[in-house]
Amino acid sequence: MSPNKSVADRLLEEARAKTARAESSTPGKVALVVGVIALVVSPVSILGWVFGATAVGLGVSAARRPLAAKQARIAMVLGAAAILVGVFFFTLNLAVS
Repeated sequence: MSPNKSVADRLLEEARAKTARAESSTPGKVALVVGVIALVVSPVSILGWVFGATAVGLGVSAARRPLAAKQARIAMVLGAAAILVGVFFFTLNLAVS
């Protein structure tokens, strides 16, 4: 921090840095990746449920960020689909046994 900067300049820089962190799309990307993993492992029922619930949770938290909202909605849909596929395969396994 330079002694030549005024208080207003320092506050403005801090506000810009905080806004840049708040507008990150990283949580949406993480939720999307977990959603895809959930859908891939969903035939193994317990893994599909765990990853699906995680994808939905991460999607809900990432949906609050404007840049990550679309990815978060996709992650929530993928997580819900993974849970449904996991339930299907669990039920199928019980029916066959």
